[in-house]
Amino acid sequence: MEADIANLNLEDEEEELVLCEKDSSIEDDEHRFCLVGKALTDCVVHFPSLKRTLVDLWHPFGGVIILELGENDIYFNFSKR
Repeated sequence: MEADIANLNLEDEEEELVLCEKDSSIEDDEHRFCLVGKALTDCVVHFPSLKRTLVDLWHPFGGVIILELGENDIYFNFSKR
C-alpha cells in the first residue's frame, strides 16, 4: 500500500472501474454529505490543529463536523443548509 501511495499521481488514469449501486430503499440523511479522509503521513497529526485549519480554509456555509476516527482517519459531515 505504501508503494501505491508513494506513486500516487493526480494525472494517473484509473486502472479498474469500481461500480457502486445505490439501494434506493435506504435514505440516510445523516451521512448524505459526508467524507472520510486519511492524513497520509507517518508523523503524529495534532487533530485539533488540523480541524481548525481545515475549517478556516473551507469556510463551509452550513458548517462542518470533523471527528477523529482513529490514527490519522478523519470523518467530515457537512450541513445541508
